This record gives sequence, C-alpha cells and structure tokens, in this order.
Amino acid sequence: MKMMKIVVLVFMLAGMAMQSAFAGWDPKIEDNARESVEFFRKNAPQLDRFFQHAYGYAVFYDVYKGGLILLGGAHGSGYVYELNTLIGTSKITQLNVGPQLGGQSFAEIVFFKSKGDLDNFKKGNFELNAQATAVLVTSGMATNTDYSNGVAVFAIPKAGVMADATIGGQKFSYKPL
Repeated sequence: MKMMKIVVLVFMLAGMAMQSAFAGWDPKIEDNARESVEFFRKNAPQLDRFFQHAYGYAVFYDVYKGGLILLGGAHGSGYVYELNTLIGTSKITQLNVGPQLGGQSFAEIVFFKSKGDLDNFKKGNFELNAQATAVLVTSGMATNTDYSNGVAVFAIPKAGVMADATIGGQKFSYKPL
C-alpha cells in the first residue's frame, strides 16, 4: 500500500510539472494543431472518411504513458476542432490499474459524430472507460470501425515499450481558444 501511495504521488507531481503557463493567444497553437492533424492524415489515410464526415474531433499528438507494477497513467495535450475549425485545446489524463511495466508515447484522435457529442465533450464531463478503448491504427482497420455512442477513437503508437493487462479510463478537459 505504501508503494502505491508513492507511485500516485510521483504521477501527481509529474502532472503538475507538465502543466505549462498559458497567458493569452499563442501563435504556435495553430501550427502545432495543424501538424497534429497532418500526422494522422499522413500515417492513417484510412481515417479520411472520419475526417470528412465527423462534426468535430480532438487530436492528441503526444500522449505519454507509464506504468509500474499495478498502477500507471498517461497524460497529454491536444487540440479540438469543430467543422474543421480549431476551437480549443484539451488535456487527456488516464489512470490504469493492473499488471504493467514500461513506458510509451502515442498519438490519439477522438472523432465526434454530431454537434451533441462534441458539446458533451466541451462541457468537460467526457470520459472513456475500459469498454470504449481506442482502436490501434493498422492497415484496413478503418473500413471495419464505426462510431460507438457518438465517438470513434484511434491511437497510433510512436515510441517505447509497455506490457500491460489493465483496466482504466481516460478523462478529458476542454479550454476554448
């Protein structure tokens, strides 16, 4: 139990250290957001049908995940689009419980089928649980994947090695530009 408290404390401190100060409009936001979307368009062209028909989407270029023994988590920042227009930023936080060891980074995108689905996300009470996990992007996968409860979630591994058999969830925040 003491080890679990230490691991939780380490993740909390790391999360606070990763928070950046933000005062006003940053001209790099639009460039970073555009690069994040282009990463998915280039590395997962099979997602084009989602880009064409989704009401909106949230894209996270760098999500960092780590786990040790029975507890792990992930954190990343991203951008939110409505009708292909950048409208805000978002943060993703994940907590996992179960056997795990290692660390990795990945990119994730959440497509919203309708205005109502995106509005629910923007209210800040949007969560994905263990039953609504991201589909790992592989060739041909998007032809068999569709929305579930108004959202479709995809992830592309980028770096690292992680072994896990965990249960957890993702929590998202939203901040308008």
